[in-house]
This record gives sequence, C-alpha cells and structure tokens, in this order.
Amino acid sequence: MAGSMTAERGADEDLPSGPPPHRRLPGPRVLIILSLALVLAGATTVWALYGSSWLRVEQVSVSGTRVLTEAQVREAADVPLGAPLVSVDTDAMEARLRRKLPRIDSIEVDRSWPHGIDLKVSERVPVLITENSGKGGKYVEVDAKGVRFATVSEPPKGVPILEMDVSRSPASRRFDTGRLVREAVRVAGDIPDAVARGTRVVKVLSYDSISLELTDGRTVNWGSGEKGRAKARTLTALLEAAPDARHFDVSVPTAPASSGS
Repeated sequence: MAGSMTAERGADEDLPSGPPPHRRLPGPRVLIILSLALVLAGATTVWALYGSSWLRVEQVSVSGTRVLTEAQVREAADVPLGAPLVSVDTDAMEARLRRKLPRIDSIEVDRSWPHGIDLKVSERVPVLITENSGKGGKYVEVDAKGVRFATVSEPPKGVPILEMDVSRSPASRRFDTGRLVREAVRVAGDIPDAVARGTRVVKVLSYDSISLELTDGRTVNWGSGEKGRAKARTLTALLEAAPDARHFDVSVPTAPASSGS
C-alpha cells in the first residue's frame, strides 16, 4: 500500500504545475522582415511575369489543320510576339479566330510556358454542298450542324450536292430553309457508307419528301429525316435483294419498295 502511494506521488511530481508557459510572439523586427520578404517575393513574381524577358511569347504552334494552313491560322490569331505570356488574352484570340476563319469549328488557345502559344484547331467537315450561282458557279460547304461555312471553287470529292425546291410545297410555310437544310444534313449523315460514296444529290421538296440521286442514275425516296438508321439498314438490304432496280423507296422502312430495271 505504501509502495503504491509512493508511486502515485512520484507520478504526480512529474506533472508540470502552474499555468502553461507563455509563447513569445515574434517581435516587431521579425514581423517587418517577414513582410518585406513577402513584398519582395511578390514584386519578383510580377517582374518575372511582366517585366523580364524570361516569360515572353516567342513561338506559336498550330495543330489540327486539314484545309487551312498553319500560316492562315497564325495570321488570323495575331499573337503578340514579344508580349508577356501571362498577358495574352486567350478568349479574345479564340473569338478572333472564329470570326476570321469560319471553317474553324472549335479552337483551343493554351499558354505553353515559358515562351509559347499553342493553337489546337478542329475544322468543320462538309457533309453537303450547295451551288452558289451568284458567285460564278462556286460552291458553299455545309457542315453536320447545317452551318454554311466556306465558299470553294471546286466541290470536294464524295460530298453530295444539296438541291432544294420547296417553293410550291405547303410545308414551306411551317419549316423555314434552315430547318430543311438541317433535315437534309440529317439524312446525309444516315446514308449507308457504301451508298454515300455514290450519292450525287440530296434533293429536298419538303420536310417529309427528301430523295437521293446516285451517280449511276438510281434514285432513293428517303422521306423525312426521321428513323434514319432504320432506313439505312432497309436500303442496304434492298440494294442487295434487287441489284438491278433503278428506284428504291425506304420512306416507310417497314414497307420498302423497288422498281425499274
């Protein structure tokens, strides 16, 4: 019992007594030195970013072009060579590229430290073309979103011509030209690959009267742009079943028809 009490007293004697020690706060001189160090670090950073020659724009890289040239993209971007890299307005540059080069579908402008600007381009791809008689027989390219984005002197290979004759269609009052163009684009995107390569014309008479003219003279009544995948499968099967037919109708994919020889 006495040994136990002695042990307890010994333990109690090891514990600190009285209030906890007071921690000394940094003196005014130390605070001043720390403040000056922070100010100096900030000033050095600002100078490195804006005032020095270490982080300035020296090169511009371009990737992703197909029809456009890298020189065209650089010229339209108008990157301020020699300017501090941090000060380049990438949003304004993206807007400028879209405005000057409508062929661009999307563009990413990134800073590539310490001296570069990277321009990553994604171009629009034509799925249809329209003849522009008002510009010396040139052609206007139309992308998968129905956007007319470029005028070219020669039609791109493998891209069908869009013909529209809706002036006498009662449906023209319900569907404007833009809507009908989008329907034609929708149809062009659903045409089976084997047929698409041989499609010369996509003709629109109304919203639900769209047809195809193939390069070998055969025709396909497609109907509206609805149920495009089903129509594509039906057309593929119909072409195999009636290879000598000249006219095909898949406007109702569950009840297709072929005729002529």
